[in-house]
Amino acid sequence: MRFSGFEKAYREITENAQQANFTADELIAHLIDAEFDDKYNKRLSRLVKQASFKQQASFEQLNYQHHLGLDKNNILRLQNCDWIKKSRDLLITGPTGVGKSFIACAIGFQACVNEFKVMYVTANKLFDKLVYAKADGTYFKLTDSISRAKLLVIDDFGLKKLDNKQCTMLLDIIDDRHGKSSTIVTSQLPVKTWYDCFAEPTIADAILDRLTNGSHRIELQGESMRKNLKNND
Repeated sequence: MRFSGFEKAYREITENAQQANFTADELIAHLIDAEFDDKYNKRLSRLVKQASFKQQASFEQLNYQHHLGLDKNNILRLQNCDWIKKSRDLLITGPTGVGKSFIACAIGFQACVNEFKVMYVTANKLFDKLVYAKADGTYFKLTDSISRAKLLVIDDFGLKKLDNKQCTMLLDIIDDRHGKSSTIVTSQLPVKTWYDCFAEPTIADAILDRLTNGSHRIELQGESMRKNLKNND
């Protein structure tokens, strides 16, 4: 077994001649804590890398003045990730540029901090991957990989209307995850208009029933933050 954290902490103590500052029990406890922290940090780095977030974001960076409609109490409730443990979903809506993706990535990063496996993908790229997987025979391998993510972030849903095949693919994913894992969906469109994004009404009913019932909501308002930043230059 490799104890790199243990070894590094012990080396630092001996090189700085700090052994005398510890009792035997304190030294052992310190080294065990160092090993635990080292393993945790490596796992966190691995989870964040695997998630492939669009941008680096955290709860500490959220600006409640710029993100209009963002309720701090609601965000704090989401921060503890109990909703992920309960396999609840989160729907984030609002005009372009108001920070939907940033918030989704911040929540996704917090899920990694809580040691959940996270997958981030834009809706367009998700369907591209699914179509290619259908063509090369790896569709079930891909959907199985998606189902293993405790939190799936689908960003920018609704930019294009889904055809019949895409509707079926999305139903496969949502149905696999329903009641087992959590999904974040961000969209410029209000949830009440999502039905029009599907070419197949029956599948739309099935997907939206699973996503909307019992889900958490964040409904953002205001002008584009990018526009405001440009005007302030």
